[in-house]
Amino acid sequence: MKYFLLFIFLFSLHINAQQILPQQQRAEVVDDILKDRFNNLLPDLMDKTGIDMWILISREYNEDPVLKTMLPATWLNARRRTILVFYRNKAEETIEKLAVARYNFGENIISAWDKEKEPNQWKRLMQIIEERKPNKIGLNYSDHFNICDGIVKTDYEAFMANLPKQFKSKVVSAEKLAISWIETRTEKEMIIYNQLVDITHGIIAEAFSEKVITPGITTTTNVEWWMRDKITALGLETWFHPTVDVQRTAEELGNHLYAFSNRPDNMVILPGDLVHCDIGITYLRLNTDCQELAYVLKPNETEPPMFLQDALKDGIRVQDIFTSNFKSGKTGNEILLESLSQGKAEGLRPAIYTHPLGTYGHSSGTTLGMWDSQGGVPVNGDYPLQENTVYAIELNTTVTIPEWKRDIRVMLEEAGFWGSDGFRYVNGRQTKLLTIPRVKNHQGN
Repeated sequence: MKYFLLFIFLFSLHINAQQILPQQQRAEVVDDILKDRFNNLLPDLMDKTGIDMWILISREYNEDPVLKTMLPATWLNARRRTILVFYRNKAEETIEKLAVARYNFGENIISAWDKEKEPNQWKRLMQIIEERKPNKIGLNYSDHFNICDGIVKTDYEAFMANLPKQFKSKVVSAEKLAISWIETRTEKEMIIYNQLVDITHGIIAEAFSEKVITPGITTTTNVEWWMRDKITALGLETWFHPTVDVQRTAEELGNHLYAFSNRPDNMVILPGDLVHCDIGITYLRLNTDCQELAYVLKPNETEPPMFLQDALKDGIRVQDIFTSNFKSGKTGNEILLESLSQGKAEGLRPAIYTHPLGTYGHSSGTTLGMWDSQGGVPVNGDYPLQENTVYAIELNTTVTIPEWKRDIRVMLEEAGFWGSDGFRYVNGRQTKLLTIPRVKNHQGN
């Protein structure tokens, strides 16, 4: 309860560097969230997916990506061979959380192996299985969802070689359970998520200001590394290197659109530029992913040109079309194609490439397009939208700018939450272009 009150307190604050928790308090929050997820979320997920025993097996420095999300806060890796067993007894409404390991797995999962009594770790695991007689034993293997494919060949073969014959037919892929564990956010996590996105917005606002950018001198690469240093100075991490790029008139830049993989480095930022960034942070085991835009004012300008303001409105319209098509049970491909069709019918030129976001940046769950797969994504795009999930609402629309004699892309990305009450942005979204330098009373978010 005390940590939940801490979340409420953090939620009520305007976030700055002083409100980012020190490591000891972060550990308390992480372990409290894990306890809540193990005790209150996992039983429902196991019931929903029909798996009554979930076994995760990892060795030190070669961890299953799902098991990594379960590590106690003071553990940075698994130890030796770590085996976790979750057994759900629906009839008795209980869940057992066992570690077939030499140590307790933090405070949430107790050790169920006494090596002095049974020296063989695999035999002890088999004893646990035989005692409980599960109907389905889930292991983390998957053809298409990389995060859910965590059991390695040697551990799988050793497990199957030791498993008694009567249980071999009960082994199934835990893909759906693993996806659900990774993608589902709890109430406590969503309170924290608001803070994460606010911190991310704050970093962007400072980066896209006169504090960091001196037009004619500062380069895009300078700003990228400033963001990286800022994240480090705050005691945070990033899950990808930030990117910054500019769009400007055809005469100055060349009348083409940069592909995602070949944006030029070290471009000097000039007055009249439309500047774009892509940045994400990791904090309290959650991730953000955000793209925003800023305009570099020319002398005597007090706001961005109207044609750029209107272009941003087109991007916002694509966001609205897209998120209005969210509905639990619809597949990512269905939502994608409906949204692209509606956007094009309105005269827009959208591209949508939205991904699940949470304990991983490019997480498991419903995939809604990829930048190079606008006709739909096989398998991953057929996964249905689930409640209590977070997405990086990542998309763009191409806009013709006659004043610049070229097309530009309005590229936007914000964290959004889908729940029983519908869709909402986790911490708002960009509705106005940021300006460099900042104009008094002009707010970018």
